[in-house]
Amino acid sequence: MPFEFDVVTLLPKMFDAVTQHGITGRARENNLYYLRTWNPRDYAANRYRTVDDAPYGGGPGMVMMAEPLDRAITDAKIQQTRNGINRTRVIYLSPQGGRLNHEKVLRISKLHGVVLLCGRYEGIDERLIENRVDEEISIGDYVISGGELAAMALIDAVIRQLPGALGDTQSASQDSHVNHLLEYPHYTRPDIYKGKPVPEVLLSGNHEKIERWRLQQSIGRTWLKRPDLLAEKYPEGLPDKEKELLEEFKQSQCLAITDQAKTDTIKEQEQ
Repeated sequence: MPFEFDVVTLLPKMFDAVTQHGITGRARENNLYYLRTWNPRDYAANRYRTVDDAPYGGGPGMVMMAEPLDRAITDAKIQQTRNGINRTRVIYLSPQGGRLNHEKVLRISKLHGVVLLCGRYEGIDERLIENRVDEEISIGDYVISGGELAAMALIDAVIRQLPGALGDTQSASQDSHVNHLLEYPHYTRPDIYKGKPVPEVLLSGNHEKIERWRLQQSIGRTWLKRPDLLAEKYPEGLPDKEKELLEEFKQSQCLAITDQAKTDTIKEQEQ
């Protein structure tokens, strides 16, 4: 059964970026998922298709009205039920939601469909959130103009987990964050680029050494850039093997810094 995304949005054309291009475009062509949009303006009560109003209590901006959104969500869920989808969730893309991470993406991908609610203006009438929303999700601690970009990020991440979406079945399992570790660095031709060679181990043909180097790099990069992820993966401290790999990474970093300092000094002397 194809996964179904039903998106409640004032800007349905934005989702052409998902459905018509790249991996997500090919996945749609292969019927791995359907994406439908529901415009709240089609459910507005007056001929002006009004979907927003001034906030009670005053303040800047406008607030999205509950009724048009409520009707759009109802029709979206009815459509999913007709298509045999009984397990679905209404997700509101909101800066007040829990942070989107790989575990949430995997959990959502195990469903058969979701209804994504994209807010605009100053937000949505709180009563609609209380009555119809199952979960709020944020893509980060910053504010963007609406929920559409956040919804597209979630959609892209979920589609990558659908069987058949990626050309290589192992690609998704090797992505950063899958195991609470950042991905190791990648290299391709030429062997030397602007004086910098590809690490020798990757040219050795020794797969055991390559895998060890990649794990070392993943642990080291996570230690450098996202130590919080390392703490999540190893709450009781690094096992002996991983600890040894991290120490080797730290030593290699010190050598790299020393070599760079020597190079910089030579350049200064030559000038």
